[in-house]
Amino acid sequence: MTPDSDASPQPAGSPRIIPRAEHPISRKQISSNALRVLYRLREEGHQAFLVGGCLRDLMLGVTPKDFDVATSARPEQVKRCFRNCRLIGRRFRLAHVFFGHEIIEVATFRAASAPLPGEETEDDPDILLEVGASEDNPESAAAEDAARERDAEGDEAESPPEEGSRERSERDPGDRLFDDGGRILRDNTYGSIEEDVWRRDFACNGLYYNIEDFSLWDYVGAVDDIKARRLRLIGDPEQRYREDPVRMLRAARFEAKLGFSLDPATEAPIAEHRDLLTEVPAARLFDETLKLFLTGHGQRSLEVLRRRGLLAVLYPGVERCLASQPGGLVEQLLVAGLENTDERVSAGKSVTPTFLFTLLLYGPIAAYIEKQPPEKWSDVGTILDACDAALREAQKRVTIPKRFSLGVRDMFALQPQLERPRSRRVLRLIEQPRFRAAYDLLLLRARVGMAPQELVDWWTALQAADPDGRMQMVLALEAARGPRSGGSGEGGEDGAPRRRRRRRRR
Repeated sequence: MTPDSDASPQPAGSPRIIPRAEHPISRKQISSNALRVLYRLREEGHQAFLVGGCLRDLMLGVTPKDFDVATSARPEQVKRCFRNCRLIGRRFRLAHVFFGHEIIEVATFRAASAPLPGEETEDDPDILLEVGASEDNPESAAAEDAARERDAEGDEAESPPEEGSRERSERDPGDRLFDDGGRILRDNTYGSIEEDVWRRDFACNGLYYNIEDFSLWDYVGAVDDIKARRLRLIGDPEQRYREDPVRMLRAARFEAKLGFSLDPATEAPIAEHRDLLTEVPAARLFDETLKLFLTGHGQRSLEVLRRRGLLAVLYPGVERCLASQPGGLVEQLLVAGLENTDERVSAGKSVTPTFLFTLLLYGPIAAYIEKQPPEKWSDVGTILDACDAALREAQKRVTIPKRFSLGVRDMFALQPQLERPRSRRVLRLIEQPRFRAAYDLLLLRARVGMAPQELVDWWTALQAADPDGRMQMVLALEAARGPRSGGSGEGGEDGAPRRRRRRRRR
């Protein structure tokens, strides 16, 4: 099924051109590397504009995180202009121009359809780099990301469009391709700037900065929306949500990030169409999760997602736990953890998806453990089974790469050892790769009353001590536990008799 032709986006009319004297954006505020890209494209005879969120941020007086360029040049032409350029992307073909640690993303004006399969490039940009998240296991990162890409691409292969849509695509690659729910499967042929403006989701992101005369081009009332701090979809909201349900998550993200209010027409369809997110590839929802929670506004994102009923679709198990005990310890832990993550992002420190998923899934994991007999709550087997059950449920909606899911299991499995430190084992424990993350979780648990503060203080002092000081703390711990029972060599660390080892048969 495709939307009615009269409802499909049409090329925009003439823009409102705002001369340099009438807007606040100066070249001094723009990355010198972005200006270099703009000028080079212009010298080669192409149109070149700054576009999107960087202009919105500059209008708001905020320093942009990055700068994006839109151009009439095709990706191959961009690559010929810059030796430091790489073409990337499956869903959309993009050019990345590298200047040390800064990447200027260059996109060709888009119209109505994606490139044919043979025209696609091999890899997508890594969302971890975009959000500034650290890798937990760099050795396996490449393999996991490749699997995530296959997941995203497999959604289209496993869900072919209806027959009529396939025939239209074979006859005319320029046609838009929809599934039977109206979601766009292909949408990336090249066009003009007047067509490209319809590819922008929200009007506040629809500004173009022309390097020719430093003017702003506004086709969709972007300047007025920015001044009003209003978030408004370009085009018919119901149709735009059906085309790409992820736009509902983007609306929530911008609402949390910018503090903008949703336009009533943009807000109204979310309650009716939010279940469409279940049809989105799980890999895309992983990417959106990181953008929601690891870019400095995670605590506000949680509040917006819950208020709009989107968390229940994205992570139903998490929403059930939070709803069952409003304001309880699990919710306090999650909020405190997200606030801590936001502070780290603001300070320019790295954040990790492993810790994020540990926070999100703490409630479902704890609920599973508490269904077991109390004497098994501290068993590593019980804890790992609970982690696996919660991860399996979450991954029905959102891909969680193995390097992060394994990290979640490790952090939970180490909690009993941190809660009951046993003599000299602690010296081996603090050398484990996951110790610091597990300690951070214990620290957070103590902050909300889930663990004794004196225990956290002991581990904090142990890490700060020199080797001799650590040994003294360990000896003091042994002494506090009292003498071993059962005579010399017969007692365990906690006074329990030791089991004799059987000799192996040879």
